[in-house]
Order: sequence, then structure tokens, then C-alpha cells
Amino acid sequence: MKDQHFKDFFWNSDLTCTSGYDAIIQYLNDGRRTCKEVEEFMKARASVEEKYAKDLLGLSKKVCGHNEMNTLKRSLDMFKLQTEHVSLTHSQLAHSMREEAKKLEDFRERQREARKKVEQQMDFLHKQKSAHFKKTMDSKKTYDQKCRDKEEADQNMNRNANTNNTKQMDKLYSKAQSAKQTAEEADRVYHQNVTIMGSIRDEWLAEHINACEMFENQATERITFLRNTLWTHLNQLSQQCVTSDELYEEVRKSLELCDVQEDIGHIINLRRTGEKPPPPVTYDNFYSGQRPPALSPPPRLPPPIGRRGPLPLPTNNGEDIIYSTVQDGVYSVIKY
Repeated sequence: MKDQHFKDFFWNSDLTCTSGYDAIIQYLNDGRRTCKEVEEFMKARASVEEKYAKDLLGLSKKVCGHNEMNTLKRSLDMFKLQTEHVSLTHSQLAHSMREEAKKLEDFRERQREARKKVEQQMDFLHKQKSAHFKKTMDSKKTYDQKCRDKEEADQNMNRNANTNNTKQMDKLYSKAQSAKQTAEEADRVYHQNVTIMGSIRDEWLAEHINACEMFENQATERITFLRNTLWTHLNQLSQQCVTSDELYEEVRKSLELCDVQEDIGHIINLRRTGEKPPPPVTYDNFYSGQRPPALSPPPRLPPPIGRRGPLPLPTNNGEDIIYSTVQDGVYSVIKY
């Protein structure tokens, strides 16, 4: 496709019309507004990254696995450490974004200053062109009117050429000569204004072409700069993802070294209390002659409640006193 340029497509048949130029200026103003919007977007995104970094940093300082031990403790410490590192990378990312936004702001201001000079020159030429065009058209109207007056004076003189009134003929002749001189002067002024208008038009044409080329270069630079800025912005975001993954990979490596059995063995060796369980609680019959060694009950625990066994049979060795009851309700002691 053949390259197209501003200078070939923004003309008007009306010399005083500026719609083509105005269309270019409107496009440049819209482009400047786009730069401002992208700049504000990047500043807002930097603020998001700064807040996220601050929150992550605060989160990395919170207690997490304080009472844990051994390999899992090391993994949790690595997890918090890398979370802190990720927060720092997001803070750096926010700083980079603000630098890119500042570059875009400086670029926008440079273009505005460069445009300002050209626009001022074009505004001056547009006003000059319009004013002199009006002056030229007014001189043309005057010239046309004076030519008509001359023609009318010549016709009056010709119509009265056969009159015998010398005084009347001298008056008509004098009027015709005056009209001729006035027409010639109007022609000179009109011709002069057209010549000046031609010079002004040539100057305006050259400046319009230069302005179109300059504005087209600015549009090209702006599109290229915005495209590169967004490309850099996305590269920064992608690099942040890669960096975060590398930091998280350190945590994953630490988790790979987390040994469940080693941690179980560590807590056993550190806080072991014994290898034998307590013996079972045995029944101790109060009337049994052979009593097992007394065992002290667990502290603060009541003795177990169990059902008593059958009452033992009494024995009579001849010396014991036997107690019995009688029907009359009176107790007696009988010794056999």
C-alpha cells in the first residue's frame, strides 16, 4: 500500500476555509489526550503496585509457624522471606512504572511546545490570509463598480456626440475621463491586492505543507512512543511474574526438603517422656492375705470403683466368741 501523507489530503477549494487544518489539529489534540490518559493509567497502576507491596510486606511480618520446628519451620521461614522479597519487587515495579509515566509526560510536553510555535505561525497566516482576501474581494467590487461607471460615462458621451451643446459635451467628456481615471486606479489597487494575495497564498501554502509534515512526524512519533511505552509496561509485568515465580521456586525447593518423618523424629527426641506405658490398675482385696504392692493412684484421680466380691466364710478356732440373736430381742453372749 502506498504511503499516505497529511499534506496530500487536507486541502479545501475555498481559500479562507481551514477545515483541513482544523481536522489535523483535532487529531493531534485527541492524541495528546490519549497520552495523558495512558500516563494517568500507569500512575494509577503504580499506586496499586505500591499498595500491594506494602500489604505484602506487612503480611510477611506476621507470625506464621512461630512454634513450628525443624524442616517445616525452615520452609515456613523461607515462605515469609520470599513473600517479603516479592513485596520488594512489586515496590520496584511501581517505581519503574512511575519512571515510564514521567517519560510519557515529558514527551507530551515536548510535543506541545514544538506544536505551539507552528500553530502560532499558522494562526497568523490564516488571519492574514482571511483579512487580505476580504480586502482583495472588496477592491474587486470597487473595481467592477468603477468599470461600470466608466462604461456608463462613455455611453452617455457617445449618445450625445452629435449635440451642438459644447458645454454639455465638455461636461460629459470630463465625466468620462474622471470615470476612466477612477476605474484605472481601482484596477491598479485590485491588481495590487491580487498580487499581494498571491504572495500571501504562496507563503501560506508552504507553511501549511511544512505544518502538515511536522504534525505527521509528531503523530508518527506519538504512536511509536505509546506503542513502545505499552510494550515496556507489559514486559515489566511479565518480568514481575517471572521474578515472583523464581522467588516462589525457592519456597518450593525448601518444601521439597521438608521431611515428615524427620520432623516427627525431631519432636520425639526433643520432648520424649518415656518408652513404657503405665501398668494396669489391679484389684486389691482388703481381705486377701496376699496383697500386691500398693500402687499410688494417679494424682487428683479418685480410686476406681469396682464391685466387691462375695463375703468370706467365717472360721471357728474355739477361742472366738460367737454372736447370735434371740427371738425376744435381748442380746446374749454364749460361749461354747
